[in-house]
Amino acid sequence: MIKNYITIFLISFILLFAKEIQAQKAYWVFFTDKKDVQFNPYEYFDQKAIDRRIINGIPLNMPTDWPLNTSYVKQVKSIADSVSGQTRWFNALAVRGTDIQIEKIKRLSFVRKVQEMGYYAIPASTKARFDVEYSNLRNRQLDILGRSEFKANNYNGKGVRIAIFDGGFPGVDTNPAFAQIRKENRLVKTWDFTKNKEFVFYSISHGTMVMSNIGGMVIINNDTAQYGLATAAEFMLAKTEVIREPFSEEKNWLMAVEWADKNGADIINSSLGYTKDRYFRVDMDGNTSLVSQAANMAAKKGILVVNAAGNDGDSKWHIMGAPADADSVLSVGGINPNSEYHISFSSYGPTSDGRMKPNICAFGNTMVFFEGEEHNVNGTSFASPLIAGFAACALQANPGIKNMDLFHLIEQSGHLYPYFDYAHGYGVPQASYVINKKRALYEATFTATIENNIIHIKILNNENNQVGSSQLLYFNIQNIDGALLNYRVIKVNSLEFDIDLRYGDEDANRNKINAYLYGYDKINIYFKGYTQQIKI
Repeated sequence: MIKNYITIFLISFILLFAKEIQAQKAYWVFFTDKKDVQFNPYEYFDQKAIDRRIINGIPLNMPTDWPLNTSYVKQVKSIADSVSGQTRWFNALAVRGTDIQIEKIKRLSFVRKVQEMGYYAIPASTKARFDVEYSNLRNRQLDILGRSEFKANNYNGKGVRIAIFDGGFPGVDTNPAFAQIRKENRLVKTWDFTKNKEFVFYSISHGTMVMSNIGGMVIINNDTAQYGLATAAEFMLAKTEVIREPFSEEKNWLMAVEWADKNGADIINSSLGYTKDRYFRVDMDGNTSLVSQAANMAAKKGILVVNAAGNDGDSKWHIMGAPADADSVLSVGGINPNSEYHISFSSYGPTSDGRMKPNICAFGNTMVFFEGEEHNVNGTSFASPLIAGFAACALQANPGIKNMDLFHLIEQSGHLYPYFDYAHGYGVPQASYVINKKRALYEATFTATIENNIIHIKILNNENNQVGSSQLLYFNIQNIDGALLNYRVIKVNSLEFDIDLRYGDEDANRNKINAYLYGYDKINIYFKGYTQQIKI
């Protein structure tokens, strides 16, 4: 009988304990102030962080960089079940606790608010396969960005420090693609925010592949194989993600961005997104998520943040996630190497508040080097690091440029600029423009006239009066506020054709666009370097 009572007691205790554990949730506890704290920026910041702030005209001693009040932290720790991190920028502590514990914390006089944490991050990569000529893809993914111009001017990211946020970097400490980086001690900092230790060379190989598309280079068959443009850059590696662990990843991103700032990062590459597991589509406004707020804060501190647009273009979510939605983040969409326009999975803009996204694009299907050989991979995860490497070379080519001036310079270098749409942004950045600040002057490549809501296109100055399916014409339709009502890419197969604005697009062969119902204001058309605007 006694044995039965003991069994019942143990079972009841286990169930009660399990219920208590299950009731624990993760929260941010935001404090009201930073009273009585002390801060010395020359002791806290790496010299490169100080130099970056001076270049960008940013004060070295900012309240957002001050530490948290230790007394506040101690009192919250005494109540919460556990504390797993903190953010100086937002003056908050990351805690886990039961409903009862959280209610006690809320009543503390120095607590401004308590906010439940988010859920999962989604790496912006996909397992979809595409029919790509792999042997030439490695060169094409860089050549389309202007590798030859960077090489001719000896721009390879030297002196630029790039932080990568990802799920792990197995093999980076042994991979021959990073041998030169290791030999020259350009792997300057690592930190695992999931386990609070320096070692990051394990777990998800996603980060290794991403790094390959920034600065990877290896000898294959006595030939130098290059996978990214910034082969001479410095690197910081932050492991922020785990395999579907709730609540931690958004917190880790916030902690990593402050770490990157402190340790002198010039550029951050983040091939991650926070979407449906945490937010609604209306929340993708650049301000709702903490990671988007943190990304904008990083920009205010002089860092260029490059983020993958995401891979929801062919899903119900459809649009990009956070922090790609942030105003000051250079958001990168993906294009198909075969067609050189939007790849099916790449997430679309605009943001929920109507801002243009993505900003620019690059190949969403690339070659990377890991586990001793080349691999073909897919996702805007790999478009983003291509642009991060491009940005490092552009920064080297423009010493002393402020981060947001660099941001806009890269936008303006897009091959479609000033044309834009919600699939490609301003197009693929071009090295020649960020080096010379000059755009090639193109003669008119077409004429466009409109009558009765039908645009008539006539192709001009075409070699031998021939056209081919590789020649793409882009056009968009804007309302009076500048938002796009519609946009399309057309393969030019004839010297003259019409775009019919009067009907729906059920008949793709007639290029019908359902626009006249909405009161359009402008039509912008791009073809082979020349842009024409038709004002209605």
